[in-house]
Amino acid sequence: EVQLVESGGGLVQAGGSLRLSCAASGFTFDDYAIGWFRQAPGKEREGVSCINSRVDHKHYVDAVKGRFTISVDNAKNTVYLQMNSLKAEDTGVYYCAANRVSDYCSNYGGYGYWGQGTQVTVSS
Repeated sequence: EVQLVESGGGLVQAGGSLRLSCAASGFTFDDYAIGWFRQAPGKEREGVSCINSRVDHKHYVDAVKGRFTISVDNAKNTVYLQMNSLKAEDTGVYYCAANRVSDYCSNYGGYGYWGQGTQVTVSS
């Protein structure tokens, strides 16, 4: 059974940093890409970043390029999202999700397995 558990959210001031973790079980990163998504209040959920470690592909949406970094620890079966220079507009519930793909991970509409989410609040 595919399971994803996010952690690491919290309240931070603008300009600060947080590192989110996505602990995966029931599958390996050889077969699945992992994506990070967020949903701000009153807005639709959007893809933020993804990684397919099998083909060494990473993707970031323009809004987070240069500030967020996605990485994977295969030994811990965990994907991280390091978020620096946080802005108020980064506030939202952050989810990780898994998608069984063999190549690029950036088809954000194709993710079918989801974690429960973790709240990130950036105060201005």
